[in-house]
Amino acid sequence: MPELSPEAIARAMAKVVAETAVRAKAAMTTVALSIERQAKINASTGEHRRGTRTPARPGTGPARISGTLVRSITHSEVMATAGGWEIRVGLAGGLYPWYGKGRTPSSKYGEYLEKGMLRGGAAYPFLGPAVGFGAKVVAYTAFKAAFSAGW
Repeated sequence: MPELSPEAIARAMAKVVAETAVRAKAAMTTVALSIERQAKINASTGEHRRGTRTPARPGTGPARISGTLVRSITHSEVMATAGGWEIRVGLAGGLYPWYGKGRTPSSKYGEYLEKGMLRGGAAYPFLGPAVGFGAKVVAYTAFKAAFSAGW
């Protein structure tokens, strides 16, 4: 029987902590990628030319005009924080549609769509529903897969 010295216990716990971090990062990345993928689907409720009526209905995701909004949906790498681990899914800055004089960046335009801050006040949420999908459907499966095998 191996000795349970303080050093042996410390080494075993360090291995557990390291393996937990690897598995948690993998599960979080899986969830973030699924949220990103679903947000891109949600942000493509039909298609139309700029200046024509949108086929999207308020309460659903927006319709594509140029595709810039969809291209701007991205995720970060998993980062260590004071509270544990963090990964972000959202809109990248610096992308602009080819049309328009004021050229609102897609990150701002996406916020306006999500929160209903456009003319008429209609909201076309795409990111919030994707986060809900990731939290309710994908997270359980991803973490179960990460922590069940060989754990």
